[in-house]
Amino acid sequence: MANEEGTRLVGIAGSLRKGSYNAALLRAAAEHAPAGTTVEIETIAGIPLYDGDLEHEHGIPEPVARLKDRIADADGLLIVTPEYNNSIPGVLKNAIDWLSRPSADIRKVFGDKPVAMMGATPGPGGTRLSQTAWLPVLRTLGARAWFGKQLYAASAGTVFDADGKLVDEKLARHLAGFMEGFAAFVRG
Repeated sequence: MANEEGTRLVGIAGSLRKGSYNAALLRAAAEHAPAGTTVEIETIAGIPLYDGDLEHEHGIPEPVARLKDRIADADGLLIVTPEYNNSIPGVLKNAIDWLSRPSADIRKVFGDKPVAMMGATPGPGGTRLSQTAWLPVLRTLGARAWFGKQLYAASAGTVFDADGKLVDEKLARHLAGFMEGFAAFVRG
């Protein structure tokens, strides 16, 4: 639940590509957050492939521990997911798997945490299949998924300019409504 300082969301994009449409969509979401709501953009860059031996020998890697703390301290989590081969992108699933380690920390990081999903893709179908594939994962982690407005930015090459700035007014209005709805859900 948000505090007197406003609603604090953590946002992560599930792509590591420099010109990622999903990172651009996350930046646009932060810009379109309603008054009193901030979106702190975090990264999954630097998170190694999950390896139980690595965890056993060295513990939780620093980028994972930092992101876990940021999510645990936030009022809500915004996940901006690509869609690869009609499903979840491996790099983002890997990050979520690390964030759930050790399993005793799942409740601290994800338990009853309001979570919203959106995504962008250059293809015509948006990220419907990826977002749907995330639902059992969120349920398993005990997160509280928001089922308000849906946001699937299809044909992303036409809605962002070469610098990754959102230029589609219809999508900008939809994004503002999405962010307003999610912020209200987080505030309860």
